[in-house]
Formats: sequence, C-alpha cells, structure tokens
Amino acid sequence: MAELHVIGQIVGGSGFPQRRLFCKWGLQAGGAWKLLSGLGSGQTQVDDPQADDVAYWCHPLDVHFATKGLQGWPKLLLQVWHQDALGRSEVLGYGFCHLPATPGWHALTCLTWRPRGSWRERLRRRWLGGGPQLLSPPRFTAAGAGERFRLRTETAGAVHLQLGVLLRRFGRYGVQS
Repeated sequence: MAELHVIGQIVGGSGFPQRRLFCKWGLQAGGAWKLLSGLGSGQTQVDDPQADDVAYWCHPLDVHFATKGLQGWPKLLLQVWHQDALGRSEVLGYGFCHLPATPGWHALTCLTWRPRGSWRERLRRRWLGGGPQLLSPPRFTAAGAGERFRLRTETAGAVHLQLGVLLRRFGRYGVQS
C-alpha cells in the first residue's frame, strides 16, 4: 500500500476578535485510507497573546496513513475556541484544509468561518458572548461552499500550519509526485 507521512505543527491563529484562544483539530479521510500511527484528533493549549493578535500554539502533528487509492485524501478539520476569564468556552471559527499532496515542507494558512446568525444573535454575541454553533461540526466544516449554501456565514480568522509531507510507494500505484 502507498503511505503518507505528515510531520509538522499547528503554529497558531490570527485575526480572531478575542484573545485566550485554543484549537480543536481532527483528521478526516476516505474509506481507502487507514491511520497507522499518530493521533486522529486533539486540542492545543490556550494562549493569551500579549503583544499582538497572534495566538501561538506550536502543537505537534505526526501522522502516518496507508491507502489503497487517492479518493478521500485526508483533511484537517479545525475549530478555534475562545476561553473567557470564567473558564467558559465558545467557538469562534470552523475551517479545514486538505493535507498537501506533494512531498516537501509546506506553510499553510487555513481560513475559518462561523455561522452569521440573525441580527439578535450577532448583538448577543457582541455583548454577552456565545452565538450560533453547528450541531454536527465535522459534517459542515469540511463541506465545500456548495454544500453550505443554506448557512449564512462570515469570516472568522486564520489558522497557520507548517507541515512536512513524505510520500512512499505512490509510484508503484501510478501516482507521480
């Protein structure tokens, strides 16, 4: 079987309206893919940036996949959360990015979005916190804009990634890198 190794980190997040951020992440792949080693999901620590608007997490990623086909190439699903002074958490943005399909070192920026909500929900979010959240985040997070057409969304911020990709035995299966 062909193998995919991804080694890197979730560097941090920027452009979010609040401070004290953390990121929940998960991997999603098609039926032909099998996670051989590494974690399929996780969470970073909370960072409260003092000097700028970038929250640094430097959270490691190290996964090893085997596959029988290219369909369902792995995606990294991201949720950026805010933790207030009382320890309450609220989601600030959802995003996803495909793991790079070419070997080498990749610096990626994953843009995030969140449900816009009604004017009352936006007013409540501004003054009290909280706001609309997805009931089943994995389903909609990785969905393209065509599948999210019924949702009214707005941009939320960006998550920065640094990933090293190694491909093994893809040439045997007719895939040129």
